[in-house]
Amino acid sequence: MTRYSRPSSRRARPAASAVIGSAAAALLLFAAPASYADEDEPSLDELNSKAEKLAEELDGELVVYEEAKAAADKADERLEKVEKAYESARGDVSELAAAQYKGSGIDPALEVVMSSSPEDTLDSAALAGQISHNNGERLLSLTESRADLKKAAKEADSKLDDAKEIVDELEDKQDEIKERIERYEAEQVPEPADDSSSGGGGGGGTGGGPVPDRLKGWGFDGATPRMAAIRDEIIANFSLPYEVGCVRSSADDHGTGQACDFMMSAGGAMPSGGNQQIGWDVAEYAKANADRLGVKYVIWEQKIWDSRNPGAGWKPMEDRGSVTQNHYDHVHISSF
Repeated sequence: MTRYSRPSSRRARPAASAVIGSAAAALLLFAAPASYADEDEPSLDELNSKAEKLAEELDGELVVYEEAKAAADKADERLEKVEKAYESARGDVSELAAAQYKGSGIDPALEVVMSSSPEDTLDSAALAGQISHNNGERLLSLTESRADLKKAAKEADSKLDDAKEIVDELEDKQDEIKERIERYEAEQVPEPADDSSSGGGGGGGTGGGPVPDRLKGWGFDGATPRMAAIRDEIIANFSLPYEVGCVRSSADDHGTGQACDFMMSAGGAMPSGGNQQIGWDVAEYAKANADRLGVKYVIWEQKIWDSRNPGAGWKPMEDRGSVTQNHYDHVHISSF
């Protein structure tokens, strides 16, 4: 019997409880109400509370699931051993029955009389009868054990199915809560920079004044409120050499308005040394202010920094084949 494991499309156990835990932890940083929330929508506090309870409940149910899976595996293993013994005993009995059927058919008593060694005949008959009896008893016992173990295995499988169903339901609820949290986060605007802790800017910029038209690239106005706030703060603090593009038709964060590209050269060209430094200044600024701004990750010069795993630092990325695809001509910033 093939024992299933929890589908790979689901998160593995550490990730299963961490998804809501990490999202809830991030959400606590941005506790302002969502601008579009209505009376039917739960508050952020309610979402955080649900997230914490779901994480705890899922942890408990995962323990039950693992125990049920171990019990079902054990039941299957025991049943498999008895099945093999049952087949072996059934074969022995079949061979004895066939031997008797193919025998002389002479009455044993007459064989004793006709035998030149009656004692040997009696001993052989007694031995054959004992073997036949023992195998019959063994087969009967194994038949009973086999039936009991089949029932036990079926019950164990049923418990495992129930446990898996509960885990799947909880994970579906986690996905729903996670989506709501992301919606709230996308609508929340970060607090203004505190000069004493912002990590410093690169000088220049608009200082918070109107954004020059030359910096308004493709999809500029389609960014979410949070991403727009990140974008405008960077524009205010840095003398950016080229345009900033945000929304485009794609399956990544650009498609949802949760990412902007800060160009450091004309598209496809390597930036000058000065613009390369501005790129690093922008990338490090986003990294240093990630918690306050709600930055999800930053990509620059074929390296990525992820706020969900900050301890990993700047991690190298695979070569995608071009200056633009490898993010040498623009800093990519994604927001929650």
